[in-house]
Amino acid sequence: MATARKDSPGPKAGPDAPTPPAPPTLRVASEESAPASAGPPPELGSEALRALAHPLRIRILDLLPTRGPLTASKLGEIVGESSGSTSYHLRQLAKHGLVREVEGKGTARERWWERTPGGFSISSAGKDSPAGRQTAEAVNMEFLRLRNERVLAFIRAGQEMDDETLESWVGSATFMTSNKWATPEQMKAIIEAWDRFAAEHIDPLNGQEGGPGMVPLEIHFDVFPTIDPEGNPL
Repeated sequence: MATARKDSPGPKAGPDAPTPPAPPTLRVASEESAPASAGPPPELGSEALRALAHPLRIRILDLLPTRGPLTASKLGEIVGESSGSTSYHLRQLAKHGLVREVEGKGTARERWWERTPGGFSISSAGKDSPAGRQTAEAVNMEFLRLRNERVLAFIRAGQEMDDETLESWVGSATFMTSNKWATPEQMKAIIEAWDRFAAEHIDPLNGQEGGPGMVPLEIHFDVFPTIDPEGNPL
Protein backbone atom coordinates (compact mmCIF):
# COMPACT_ATOMS: atom_id res chain seq x y z
CA MET A 1 0.00 0.00 0.00
CA ALA A 2 2.67 2.50 1.03
CA THR A 3 6.40 2.48 0.51
CA ALA A 4 8.65 3.57 3.36
CA ARG A 5 12.12 4.75 2.40
CA LYS A 6 14.95 6.03 4.56
CA ASP A 7 18.39 6.82 3.27
CA SER A 8 21.61 7.43 5.16
CA PRO A 9 23.34 10.79 5.46
CA GLY A 10 26.02 11.84 3.04
CA PRO A 11 29.43 13.14 4.11
CA LYS A 12 29.51 15.91 6.69
CA ALA A 13 29.46 19.30 5.00
CA GLY A 14 32.58 20.65 6.69
CA PRO A 15 34.39 21.00 10.02
CA ASP A 16 32.36 23.93 11.30
CA ALA A 17 29.99 23.45 14.21
CA PRO A 18 26.33 22.93 13.25
CA THR A 19 24.18 26.04 12.93
CA PRO A 20 21.42 26.17 15.58
CA PRO A 21 17.99 25.48 14.08
CA ALA A 22 15.68 28.32 13.18
CA PRO A 23 12.18 28.43 14.69
CA PRO A 24 9.94 26.15 12.60
CA THR A 25 7.13 27.47 10.45
CA LEU A 26 4.08 25.29 9.87
CA ARG A 27 2.18 25.90 6.67
CA VAL A 28 -1.48 24.89 6.65
CA ALA A 29 -2.90 24.85 3.14
CA SER A 30 -6.59 24.66 2.38
CA GLU A 31 -8.09 22.58 -0.45
CA GLU A 32 -8.22 25.76 -2.53
CA SER A 33 -4.99 27.31 -1.32
CA ALA A 34 -3.15 30.13 -3.01
CA PRO A 35 -0.74 29.01 -5.74
CA ALA A 36 2.57 27.76 -4.38
CA SER A 37 4.28 30.18 -6.75
CA ALA A 38 2.86 33.01 -4.62
CA GLY A 39 5.10 31.91 -1.75
CA PRO A 40 4.22 30.93 1.82
CA PRO A 41 0.67 31.70 2.99
CA PRO A 42 0.27 34.66 5.35
CA GLU A 43 1.27 34.15 8.98
CA LEU A 44 -1.43 34.22 11.61
CA GLY A 45 -1.46 37.32 13.77
CA SER A 46 -1.31 37.14 17.55
CA GLU A 47 -5.08 37.47 18.07
CA ALA A 48 -5.93 34.79 15.52
CA LEU A 49 -3.26 32.54 16.99
CA ARG A 50 -4.69 32.93 20.48
CA ALA A 51 -8.17 32.16 19.14
CA LEU A 52 -6.84 29.01 17.53
CA ALA A 53 -5.04 27.82 20.67
CA HIS A 54 -7.73 25.31 21.61
CA PRO A 55 -7.44 21.59 20.70
CA LEU A 56 -11.04 21.37 19.45
CA ARG A 57 -10.67 24.40 17.19
CA ILE A 58 -7.49 22.98 15.72
CA ARG A 59 -9.26 19.67 15.11
CA ILE A 60 -12.16 21.45 13.41
CA LEU A 61 -9.74 23.22 11.07
CA ASP A 62 -7.99 19.91 10.49
CA LEU A 63 -11.24 18.10 9.60
CA LEU A 64 -12.89 20.60 7.28
CA PRO A 65 -10.63 20.17 4.21
CA THR A 66 -11.30 16.42 3.92
CA ARG A 67 -14.69 16.03 5.65
CA GLY A 68 -16.23 19.39 4.83
CA PRO A 69 -18.20 21.37 4.25
CA LEU A 70 -19.86 20.42 7.55
CA THR A 71 -22.58 21.69 9.84
CA ALA A 72 -22.02 22.21 13.55
CA SER A 73 -24.23 19.17 14.19
CA LYS A 74 -22.18 16.91 11.93
CA LEU A 75 -18.94 18.20 13.39
CA GLY A 76 -20.31 17.45 16.83
CA GLU A 77 -20.99 13.85 15.81
CA ILE A 78 -17.45 13.44 14.49
CA VAL A 79 -15.62 14.96 17.45
CA GLY A 80 -17.99 13.79 20.18
CA GLU A 81 -19.19 17.26 21.22
CA SER A 82 -22.57 18.97 21.29
CA SER A 83 -23.64 21.04 18.31
CA GLY A 84 -23.78 24.04 20.66
CA SER A 85 -20.09 23.58 21.46
CA THR A 86 -18.96 23.16 17.86
CA SER A 87 -21.18 26.06 16.76
CA TYR A 88 -19.50 28.32 19.33
CA HIS A 89 -16.00 27.32 18.25
CA LEU A 90 -16.90 27.76 14.56
CA ARG A 91 -18.08 31.30 15.25
CA GLN A 92 -14.83 32.08 17.06
CA LEU A 93 -12.80 30.74 14.15
CA ALA A 94 -14.94 32.74 11.71
CA LYS A 95 -14.21 35.97 13.61
CA HIS A 96 -10.58 35.59 12.62
CA GLY A 97 -11.20 34.49 9.04
CA LEU A 98 -10.17 30.87 9.56
CA VAL A 99 -13.53 29.39 8.52
CA ARG A 100 -16.48 30.78 6.62
CA GLU A 101 -20.09 29.91 5.84
CA VAL A 102 -20.71 28.18 2.52
CA GLU A 103 -22.60 30.55 0.27
CA GLY A 104 -26.01 29.39 -0.92
CA LYS A 105 -26.09 26.33 1.32
CA GLY A 106 -27.97 25.76 4.54
CA THR A 107 -30.52 27.77 6.45
CA ALA A 108 -30.54 30.19 9.36
CA ARG A 109 -30.84 27.20 11.68
CA GLU A 110 -28.37 24.89 9.94
CA ARG A 111 -25.27 26.58 8.61
CA TRP A 112 -22.58 24.85 6.56
CA TRP A 113 -18.96 25.73 7.19
CA GLU A 114 -15.71 25.35 5.28
CA ARG A 115 -12.11 26.36 5.88
CA THR A 116 -11.33 29.72 4.33
CA PRO A 117 -9.32 29.32 1.11
CA GLY A 118 -5.73 30.50 1.01
CA GLY A 119 -4.18 28.70 3.96
CA PHE A 120 -2.00 30.21 6.66
CA SER A 121 1.36 29.71 8.37
CA ILE A 122 2.36 29.63 12.02
CA SER A 123 5.83 30.46 13.32
CA SER A 124 7.28 31.10 16.75
CA ALA A 125 9.79 33.51 15.18
CA GLY A 126 9.21 37.21 15.72
CA LYS A 127 6.73 36.79 18.57
CA ASP A 128 6.96 39.68 21.04
CA SER A 129 6.71 37.58 24.20
CA PRO A 130 7.55 34.13 25.55
CA ALA A 131 3.78 33.49 25.85
CA GLY A 132 3.34 34.24 22.14
CA ARG A 133 6.13 31.84 21.20
CA GLN A 134 4.69 29.15 23.47
CA THR A 135 1.24 29.58 21.91
CA ALA A 136 2.66 29.21 18.41
CA GLU A 137 4.62 26.14 19.47
CA ALA A 138 1.57 24.53 21.11
CA VAL A 139 -0.62 25.10 18.03
CA ASN A 140 2.07 23.73 15.71
CA MET A 141 2.53 20.64 17.86
CA GLU A 142 -1.21 19.91 17.90
CA PHE A 143 -1.46 20.20 14.10
CA LEU A 144 1.52 17.86 13.76
CA ARG A 145 0.05 15.42 16.29
CA LEU A 146 -3.17 15.20 14.27
CA ARG A 147 -1.18 14.76 11.08
CA ASN A 148 0.75 11.88 12.60
CA GLU A 149 -2.52 10.30 13.76
CA ARG A 150 -3.76 10.23 10.16
CA VAL A 151 -0.55 8.58 8.97
CA LEU A 152 -0.93 5.85 11.57
CA ALA A 153 -4.63 5.43 10.76
CA PHE A 154 -3.75 4.96 7.08
CA ILE A 155 -1.20 2.28 7.94
CA ARG A 156 -3.68 0.50 10.22
CA ALA A 157 -6.36 0.63 7.52
CA GLY A 158 -4.05 -1.34 5.24
CA GLN A 159 -4.33 -4.31 7.57
CA GLU A 160 -8.08 -4.47 6.91
CA MET A 161 -7.98 -4.19 3.10
CA ASP A 162 -8.64 -7.21 0.89
CA ASP A 163 -5.95 -8.20 -1.60
CA GLU A 164 -7.68 -6.55 -4.58
CA THR A 165 -8.09 -3.21 -2.81
CA LEU A 166 -4.58 -3.37 -1.42
CA GLU A 167 -3.14 -4.02 -4.87
CA SER A 168 -4.96 -1.01 -6.29
CA TRP A 169 -3.20 1.25 -3.77
CA VAL A 170 0.31 -0.12 -4.31
CA GLY A 171 2.57 2.66 -5.56
CA SER A 172 0.10 5.44 -4.76
CA ALA A 173 1.49 6.24 -1.31
CA THR A 174 4.99 6.56 0.07
CA PHE A 175 6.80 7.65 3.23
CA MET A 176 10.37 8.83 2.78
CA THR A 177 12.96 10.12 5.23
CA SER A 178 16.21 11.53 3.84
CA ASN A 179 19.09 12.36 6.19
CA LYS A 180 21.75 14.73 4.78
CA TRP A 181 24.11 17.49 5.87
CA ALA A 182 23.51 21.01 4.52
CA THR A 183 23.93 24.71 5.27
CA PRO A 184 20.88 26.85 6.13
CA GLU A 185 21.18 28.39 2.66
CA GLN A 186 21.03 24.97 1.01
CA MET A 187 18.01 24.03 3.13
CA LYS A 188 16.26 27.22 2.04
CA ALA A 189 17.02 26.36 -1.60
CA ILE A 190 15.35 22.96 -1.12
CA ILE A 191 12.23 24.65 0.22
CA GLU A 192 12.18 27.07 -2.71
CA ALA A 193 12.53 24.14 -5.12
CA TRP A 194 9.61 22.44 -3.39
CA ASP A 195 7.49 25.57 -3.92
CA ARG A 196 8.25 25.42 -7.64
CA PHE A 197 7.37 21.72 -7.73
CA ALA A 198 4.11 22.37 -5.88
CA ALA A 199 3.17 25.13 -8.31
CA GLU A 200 3.66 22.76 -11.25
CA HIS A 201 2.22 19.52 -9.89
CA ILE A 202 0.02 20.23 -6.84
CA ASP A 203 -1.73 23.51 -7.64
CA PRO A 204 -3.45 21.98 -10.72
CA LEU A 205 -5.23 19.52 -8.39
CA ASN A 206 -7.33 22.35 -6.89
CA GLY A 207 -11.06 22.14 -7.57
CA GLN A 208 -11.22 18.41 -8.30
CA GLU A 209 -13.25 17.51 -5.20
CA GLY A 210 -16.03 15.05 -5.97
CA GLY A 211 -14.87 14.21 -9.49
CA PRO A 212 -14.94 10.64 -10.86
CA GLY A 213 -12.35 8.46 -9.14
CA MET A 214 -11.20 11.29 -6.87
CA VAL A 215 -10.18 10.60 -3.27
CA PRO A 216 -8.83 13.10 -0.73
CA LEU A 217 -5.08 12.91 -0.30
CA GLU A 218 -2.53 14.54 1.98
CA ILE A 219 0.98 15.60 0.99
CA HIS A 220 3.69 16.24 3.57
CA PHE A 221 6.99 18.02 3.06
CA ASP A 222 9.35 18.67 5.97
CA VAL A 223 12.80 20.21 6.11
CA PHE A 224 14.35 20.75 9.53
CA PRO A 225 17.74 20.45 11.27
CA THR A 226 17.98 17.47 13.64
CA ILE A 227 19.80 19.38 16.39
CA ASP A 228 18.64 21.45 19.33
CA PRO A 229 19.69 25.11 19.88
CA GLU A 230 22.92 23.93 21.56
CA GLY A 231 23.82 21.74 18.59
CA ASN A 232 22.97 18.44 20.30
CA PRO A 233 21.32 15.69 18.26
CA LEU A 234 17.55 15.45 18.66
